[in-house]
Amino acid sequence: MPTTPLTFYSFPYSGHAHRVALMLSLLDVPHQTVNVDLRSGEQKRPGFLALNAFGQVPVIDDNGAVIADSNAILVYLAKRHGGEAWLPADPAGSAAVQRWLSVAAGPLAAGPAAARLVTLFGAPYDVQATLARAHALLAVMEGELGSREFLAGNAPTIADVACYAYVAHAPEGNVSLAGYPHVRAWLARIENLPRFVPMASSPVGLLAA
Repeated sequence: MPTTPLTFYSFPYSGHAHRVALMLSLLDVPHQTVNVDLRSGEQKRPGFLALNAFGQVPVIDDNGAVIADSNAILVYLAKRHGGEAWLPADPAGSAAVQRWLSVAAGPLAAGPAAARLVTLFGAPYDVQATLARAHALLAVMEGELGSREFLAGNAPTIADVACYAYVAHAPEGNVSLAGYPHVRAWLARIENLPRFVPMASSPVGLLAA
């Protein structure tokens, strides 16, 4: 009996959702995408809250296995859909990936992602504080990527997928990448991966006409 394709609940301008879109593409997982209208509050309505009580995208429904939270979904996809190389099993490799998943949920969200929310959606954050956090993070990434090709080693992992979108789109939040050549080279390496898919760009911040 054929299985139903995985259903991916997304929003085109969400970097969290892009993590999942990118992972699904890199692993070549058949799926259907359902875009959730965040602007109208669809994510807070009962139908969606039944999928994710936090009222956030992304969510996937993989033949009844409903998984919410972008980083949790990356772990699930790597383990469930042939992406073992993207999530090392050895203790040191696994810890290195987890470190960057924590960065994605912490400094990345509070820095580049928050700065972009200000320009794109008018979020009421302290602009200077978000910019300072963004550049503090990028300085650390620049130093670490000077000695290896990817965040958790010399091969791509879900750590890179988790951190890619909000760094690549940092200029939309007025965060310049000009002073971070190793970070820009890392972004290019990800963009050159087979089946890479970009996130929709927005003409705001440093990209404003």
